[in-house]
Amino acid sequence: MKIGGVAYRSIWLNADGATVEVIDQTLLPHRFAVRSLMSLADAEHAIKTMIVRGAPLIGATAAYGMSLAMAADPSDSMLEEAHGCLLAARPTAVNLRWALDEMTAVLKPLAPAQRKQAGYQRAAAICDEDVALNRAIGEHGLKLIEAIAAKKPKDKTINIMTHCNAGWLATVDFGTALAPIYLAHDTGINIHVWVSETRPRNQGASLTAWELGQHGVPHTVIVDNAAGHLMRNGDVDMISVGSDRTAANGDVCNKIGTYLKALAAKDNDVPFYVALPSPTIDWNLPDGKNIPIEERNGLEISQISGRNKHHGISSVAVTPQGSVVANPGFDVTPARLVTGLITERGVCPASTEGLLGLYPERASNDATIGKPLQVPRRIKSEGVPSRVEAEKISTRRRRARNLA
Repeated sequence: MKIGGVAYRSIWLNADGATVEVIDQTLLPHRFAVRSLMSLADAEHAIKTMIVRGAPLIGATAAYGMSLAMAADPSDSMLEEAHGCLLAARPTAVNLRWALDEMTAVLKPLAPAQRKQAGYQRAAAICDEDVALNRAIGEHGLKLIEAIAAKKPKDKTINIMTHCNAGWLATVDFGTALAPIYLAHDTGINIHVWVSETRPRNQGASLTAWELGQHGVPHTVIVDNAAGHLMRNGDVDMISVGSDRTAANGDVCNKIGTYLKALAAKDNDVPFYVALPSPTIDWNLPDGKNIPIEERNGLEISQISGRNKHHGISSVAVTPQGSVVANPGFDVTPARLVTGLITERGVCPASTEGLLGLYPERASNDATIGKPLQVPRRIKSEGVPSRVEAEKISTRRRRARNLA
């Protein structure tokens, strides 16, 4: 994709062959900047702080993080440490674990002296594979948009709604949910995107709107709560969202607020599609009940940042001081609310049978399908306490009073 007419990926290896470059997404849309990752700690920090975000890009960054670790210390102990360190950075997106397991499978059998070069090569291959997967998703999703367009007069606009950012910024290139939209626009289809702001981090308003604008795709930013209203008025032809983890039965975990859009879509007969590459499918999870939901920093809700009149970035408080904040980062949309899953192999029903129809090798080669993987739920928050942390603090205080 392009920024100011210049082609970019969201992550790439510097010409020095050692430094990894990423777009700092925490500064968008007000400032475009590239950040250099030079160590395992840099990669972990980029994932944790959402300098990079989106399941496929998190996986690609983790792969390069393993490479950076091997460049510094190719020992067995560092290989194990890097895997654990990066796996703990974000708990929800399954691409992270997939990429780390892929890297470990390649690096572990090698002699330490071979691991640096092999690590960079495999990380680069993972990035290239992601681009190919997303391009294929775009082509399959384009057929759905073309089918909608065929039923409308040629001068009528196709209105598609999305949520969060599942564009090229969330992947290495092309995107998942936005890939069909870009291809439709490029082929001349009259298309318009309703961009949900996606509180609390506003990835829709800041990232999706920015990249659509860079590509010239007509779009309108709306508050999240306007989605149902637009569907009820007949102003939405299709919804296309991404996924951070999809269970074996077709349940989909995506940015918080996706479930509410799926409910409104079902009530208004609006097709609700989820676009995802195969590394996002967690065959070890039987359903969405077992997906760990990240509890994020309460400051994301109690404060909001933006560009001030002096063209700097400022943060302001929006909640009363002392108010407890709960900030789950994701929700799970049941498969029954999903019209179809758009993958690199085609579109299928959101079900185990549907997924196995596209990936039959999983049925014959993987005996773990539907068996839950024990993943610890990880609660993280700083600053304003989350609901869970507030309860823990209250319990400690009660115990202290009783001891006194």
